[in-house]
Amino acid sequence: MKKKLVVFENAFIEINETKTLENLSFEILEDDFIYLIGKTGSGKSSIFRTIYSDIQLKTGNCTVLDNDLVKIQGKKIPLLRRKIGMIFQDFKLLPDRSVAKNLEFVLRATDWKKKELINDRIHEVLDRVGMKECLNRMPHQLSGGEQQRIAIARALLNKPKLILADEPTGNLDPQTSTEIMNLLNDIHKEGSAIFMATHDYNTINKYPKPTLRIENNRLFQLKSKSII
Repeated sequence: MKKKLVVFENAFIEINETKTLENLSFEILEDDFIYLIGKTGSGKSSIFRTIYSDIQLKTGNCTVLDNDLVKIQGKKIPLLRRKIGMIFQDFKLLPDRSVAKNLEFVLRATDWKKKELINDRIHEVLDRVGMKECLNRMPHQLSGGEQQRIAIARALLNKPKLILADEPTGNLDPQTSTEIMNLLNDIHKEGSAIFMATHDYNTINKYPKPTLRIENNRLFQLKSKSII
């Protein structure tokens, strides 16, 4: 039986003082690659923030990687987040340090101690995303696509079972978007579930997958994998 990594049951998420996502129910299984679509401001990022326990549920239930997010203790939240890989539209690389130091910062923040193991893991993930030659470059010396590859490498550091990708192709040209999607598909085949928020319908149609849509403060499973 496939393991359930994320389970939402009748969940209500407060987006702001006047807007709430209502009655959300969905699951992410260990071998899933699921798109999340919806207009800007519809609540896609709020769902992601709830999954990594940055937003508390208003009502309802949510379990993520065997953690009950209604009852989770604050001291256990960092441990949960270490098990989730995050990829952002704007990369969120630290501009004042090299690629290697960006990745080292994350490893040390997640309790990696030994320099040799840290260096080995940095080389592994950079090789996986085709960026091992950029070890000592600064983020401003990289193209958008290269920065996103580094961001993906960062998400892989702790070998997560779940990757949340928030508009990972949003700032990229079509060719680079294709390269990033091919990389994400390969990573998915290697064993990570991926939940990807996007507004790039061309990418969705080129790489059809199960899709959830936010509309009128509710979440719907689309019957067709093709949007257009």
